Amino acid sequence: MSNEALVTRLRDALGKDAVLTDTDVTAAYSRDMMPLAEAGTPLAVVLPADTEQVQAVVRACAEAKVPIVPRGAGSGLSGAANAIDGCVVLVLTKLDQVVEIDAGNRLAVVQPGVVNLDFRNAVEKHGLFYPPDPSSYDWCTIGGNLSTNAGGLCCVKYGVTTDAVLGLEVVLADGSLLKTGRRTVKGVAGYDLARLFVGSEGTLGVITQATVALKPLPQAPGTLVAGFTTTEAAGEAVARVVREGLVPSLMEIMDAASIKAAETYLRTDIGAGSDCQALLLCQSDAGGEVARRELSALEQICRDCGADMTYATDDLAEGNMLLQARRVVLTALETYGVWLTDDVSVPRTRIAELIAGCQRISEEVGLRIAVVGHAGDGNMHPTIVYAPDSEEEFARARTAFDAILDVGLSLGGTVTGEHGVGKIKREWLEREIGPVGMRVHREIKRALDPENLFNPGSMFSV
Repeated sequence: MSNEALVTRLRDALGKDAVLTDTDVTAAYSRDMMPLAEAGTPLAVVLPADTEQVQAVVRACAEAKVPIVPRGAGSGLSGAANAIDGCVVLVLTKLDQVVEIDAGNRLAVVQPGVVNLDFRNAVEKHGLFYPPDPSSYDWCTIGGNLSTNAGGLCCVKYGVTTDAVLGLEVVLADGSLLKTGRRTVKGVAGYDLARLFVGSEGTLGVITQATVALKPLPQAPGTLVAGFTTTEAAGEAVARVVREGLVPSLMEIMDAASIKAAETYLRTDIGAGSDCQALLLCQSDAGGEVARRELSALEQICRDCGADMTYATDDLAEGNMLLQARRVVLTALETYGVWLTDDVSVPRTRIAELIAGCQRISEEVGLRIAVVGHAGDGNMHPTIVYAPDSEEEFARARTAFDAILDVGLSLGGTVTGEHGVGKIKREWLEREIGPVGMRVHREIKRALDPENLFNPGSMFSV
């Protein structure tokens, strides 16, 4: 089948307006938010309206042997949704229905194009809570969250996306529809195929529906902020929180560069002080006296570990104001240039060593590197700032990006905690999991996608 014939067939199946070929238009769908990842020029961008249309696209592309790159809102930070030359970009944003909310069984059925925040708001009306909350939760979609196994600020207590997934519907390489998983709390019938597809970055199939578990809506959180004059002291506080079995609903860390950027952007003093090298932000959503006891215990640990400033509040507005300093860091860094954010997880006892390594790399490359992250699970986001019009600074930023991954692995960590491998960390995946792990990955890929048409070149080369 020729490319022209394929486009005609896609228009017949989806309608003329759902198949875009104008290069000025398709360019907007050709890449995500990661500047390091290359992007090609797609043959077409298609916007199916339902599962049957997704199946029609997959069958047509399979017959024509044209690659498919699934895409959500494009908020990703690994290049996993980037087009390759001659592919069909399959945009799932029109599949945007919350199909069912079953309050009695605390679950929901949702399509991939639903925006994370919209979904959270929908289930909240039923007194329920969907925990995964990536920083881009106000515009990223559930499908993208599933494909990258996204996390967020609440992971320390509630886990990442895969911890919420009960079942999936997935369009396979031959266009058939796989229904896997369950609606029950327990279930061990057969392989756990749902977890196989979560985090597979569109390389094994196209997710068209998910059944997810929900939590009871938590109480309004109390908030604690603690400032430390050394990152080592902050790291010790995190380690002690873990050792003593406390599980706050949120525990975030900011280094000195992040604190300064946030304060400058917000035009406020968040109370850290000029000597502060690290800030911990913790929340407890247990409610009432339980939350107060938990925050008191967290505060005591911070003080025991050397915090020279602590402040706790159960006022929701005040807590949100304090947390805003963490949420605005990436936006704040844009006042210094464009940013390139990394994603590396280390054991929680080695967070301070990672921050120290990033400070060393910053000095070596001569670029600002600010570190924020989810201290509760060790997932850090070192962010490199460089001049947008300098190819030389961009090259140094890329050097820093890889050097940070190297430090993360040397500390017993992993090269991605929630952003995914995509098209920028393929060699790092091989380095991390080794030849046997790569062999198993390739065998699974060949079994489910024998023609290598689903997002080829993402995660690893076949």
